[in-house]
Amino acid sequence: MKIEINHQSVNMPSGISILDACKSANINIPTLCYLEDLFPSGSCRMCVVEIAGNKNLVTSCSTQITEGMKIFTHSNRVIAARKSILELLLSNHPDDCLYCDKNNTCELQKLSAELGVRNRNFSKQLIEKEIDKSSPSLIRDPSKCILCGRCVRVCEERQTVSAISFIKRGSQTKVTTAFDGGLNTSNCINCGQCAMVCPTGAIVEKNNIKDVLAALADKNKVVVVQHAPAISVTLGELFGFKPGSDVNGQMTAALRKMGFQFVFETSFSADVTIMEEASELVDRVKKGENLPLMTSCSPGWIKFVEHFYPEFLNNLSSCKSPQQMMGALIKNYWAFKKNINPRDVYSVSIMPCTAKKFEAGREEMITGGLADIDAVLTTRELAKMIDMFNINLAKLKPEDADDPLGEHSSAAKLFGVTGGVAEAALRTAAFLITNDDSQVHEIHEYRDLEGIKELTVTIAGITLKTVVISGLSNARLVLDDIKRGIKQYHFIEVMTCPGGCIAGGGQPFGLDKDRIVARMKALYQIDKNEKIRKSHHNKDVVKLYEEFLMHPLSQKSHELLHTKYKPRTGY
Repeated sequence: MKIEINHQSVNMPSGISILDACKSANINIPTLCYLEDLFPSGSCRMCVVEIAGNKNLVTSCSTQITEGMKIFTHSNRVIAARKSILELLLSNHPDDCLYCDKNNTCELQKLSAELGVRNRNFSKQLIEKEIDKSSPSLIRDPSKCILCGRCVRVCEERQTVSAISFIKRGSQTKVTTAFDGGLNTSNCINCGQCAMVCPTGAIVEKNNIKDVLAALADKNKVVVVQHAPAISVTLGELFGFKPGSDVNGQMTAALRKMGFQFVFETSFSADVTIMEEASELVDRVKKGENLPLMTSCSPGWIKFVEHFYPEFLNNLSSCKSPQQMMGALIKNYWAFKKNINPRDVYSVSIMPCTAKKFEAGREEMITGGLADIDAVLTTRELAKMIDMFNINLAKLKPEDADDPLGEHSSAAKLFGVTGGVAEAALRTAAFLITNDDSQVHEIHEYRDLEGIKELTVTIAGITLKTVVISGLSNARLVLDDIKRGIKQYHFIEVMTCPGGCIAGGGQPFGLDKDRIVARMKALYQIDKNEKIRKSHHNKDVVKLYEEFLMHPLSQKSHELLHTKYKPRTGY
């Protein structure tokens, strides 16, 4: 179709919205309620445009283009309408930008600056509302909510959890949980996808920086830190690096400058996870028991099964996540090698995931009376600490992680992206079945952001039907098909967040697909370049088993690295 945008003639495919047409023409239209890939609601009205011949302004997200349409995206009428909407939103919005976690990343703040809203033209009607701090992962501040509905839609439509929704009507409308309770009384899975799309500071992660700073200042504590595979290809974005830049070495150096005495990579324990999980897969397939085996690295997914599909709990791998495995190994293996009292160790993890904060506090994650992990920081919190210590990441000389929990294979780095756990597991499972390393290398069928990816692999006459799932709405579809007998699998990988950890709830705010793709490509490039590409080739992991764990699925492994879950009726 031939249309006109701001007096410029352009050709666009039929059936698309005005908003998409303008994006294709590199014209930005502001939005507050719009979410890509979800049906437009048009509720915020920020995306209104003027159409020649139309008396009223129309929402560009929900209006399709027509042949010959003449669109004006920034006419005086349009700008005046957008300013009025912002002024009305700000009339009952707090003025605590300086103290807000979304300061400088708040979309309401950004739009106000762009449209020149500098005066309060409507009387302030601010009503103080109680902040919900009940969740171990997230904080809700209802006074900052602008009722855009993004969080509700993500929770209900993308994750199919529906922990929050709109209640009441008119001026009393608000977003909250069932019966208006705290998040801790809901079926929230702590994934943080609501925080990722919230345009203001109404939903943010629970900040643990204060606890970590106190530990760093305690001379009686040995403070150690681990960082997850997805962090190194994401952190740089918050400091002006090109999306997908790998700042692994600079990050390690920064952590040491902050005072962390030992820096480890969660990728090491990801290799251990693969040794245990691949062995578990081979064992279950040979016995024909509790199939399909489902991965257990993603804590939001675990809680989802506990709430909605408890009949599949026996199918979950008994392996703890890499975060928890590393925590257990630090306090029960590394500490003794270093002649350090485990009670003096303060173990911090840096994760792309808000649900990891919840996972660290689970009663199942206590070993020998000590929590495996003492504090969890998100990528965003780490960036704040780097700023707090006035560290210039770009000028740091890269440093290596500490031994013996710092070595890793590139297969472990793939844990950061959807399909990565399955690919790493099959590389090692093939070796365990055949004792031959030439069986499985790169699995390109897993290497994209599709929500459901099926693949059948035959190894030495053993057929493995696998499926990789990204996002819980897709997980629900697959689990329902299994329950109805429509589908059968041997191995299922599930990542709670669409795209995997590279798009986790603790990553930089927003779900820019180009940035997510850049992070994914960076992890695959790391895998391509590394010499050690399979978990069973990690010499430090081999040594760990020789010295301490004996062999995968040993009694010692089960004591430290495995756990069990149970149905959950409450939080």
